[in-house]
Amino acid sequence: MKIQIKQLVSIAFIAVIAAGCASAPSRFYTLNSTAKPDGTSTANYGVLVGPVTIPAEVDRPQFTVQIAPNSISVDEFNRWAAPLNENIAGVIADDLSVLLGTSQVSAKPLANFNAAYHVTVDIQQFESVPGRSALVEAVWVVHRSAGDISLSGRTTANEPVSGAGFDSLAAAHSRALAKVSADIAGAIRSEVGRP
Repeated sequence: MKIQIKQLVSIAFIAVIAAGCASAPSRFYTLNSTAKPDGTSTANYGVLVGPVTIPAEVDRPQFTVQIAPNSISVDEFNRWAAPLNENIAGVIADDLSVLLGTSQVSAKPLANFNAAYHVTVDIQQFESVPGRSALVEAVWVVHRSAGDISLSGRTTANEPVSGAGFDSLAAAHSRALAKVSADIAGAIRSEVGRP
């Protein structure tokens, strides 16, 4: 009887220790399209977005946050739900679909999809400061398939973060990407109809 009580106490003690060592569960976040229609006419041409390149320091599943001018921290428990460059390409494609008024926008090559415009994006800065700001600096190129014409630009968007959580940080990055998308949409519209 004493042996069974000792065994039960030992098992209970081990269970308490194991529960105390358990790590917090990871949380996963996505970027989302936040563009609003601007009332311009709808497009009747296709747009292909990608590839999108991102800085090496943020090319990981975990959030990389700026903690000082020359210092970052990788947060193991707050993660992107998908590869960040793919998520950014999808958001820009969704934003362009709204801004250009067409469903003919894709972030992946599709069979029988002949895009009139091809957009490549190089994200040069993707800075996250929890509770403060989300900075996106992008260099983008719009290439028109017919006529071999390219137009490039740079967009810097710095969005305030409304709360302390990582969901607010992801939302601020989504708003910053909508500004990048608006500049790209403007460039595409300027090329439409040119000989």
